Amino acid sequence: MTNGEKLKEEERSSGEVRLRMPYKGEVLGIVIALVGGSRMKVACKDGKERICRIPGKLKNKIWVKDGDVVIVKPWEIEGDTKGDIVWRYYPLQVNLLKEKGYI
Repeated sequence: MTNGEKLKEEERSSGEVRLRMPYKGEVLGIVIALVGGSRMKVACKDGKERICRIPGKLKNKIWVKDGDVVIVKPWEIEGDTKGDIVWRYYPLQVNLLKEKGYI
């Protein structure tokens, strides 16, 4: 049994699941609409709507649709209106976020 398998087994036995939380400068958001050209309109938790894109290195790894909960990293320039999607939560993770009160 490898070290990673031991950690997963401990999480299952304790009932605790690790979640990726937003780092400093990142914000939670919900995808409202697909705009086209790999861009989405996201309603962020800070009260702003941003047009967000998926960066090139994640474009084929993350598939985002309407209603998904994501982590957005606002741009340094025009950060109130634009940003990058850096993480998408799975439905089970979304339920855990709701239980903990983050959404």
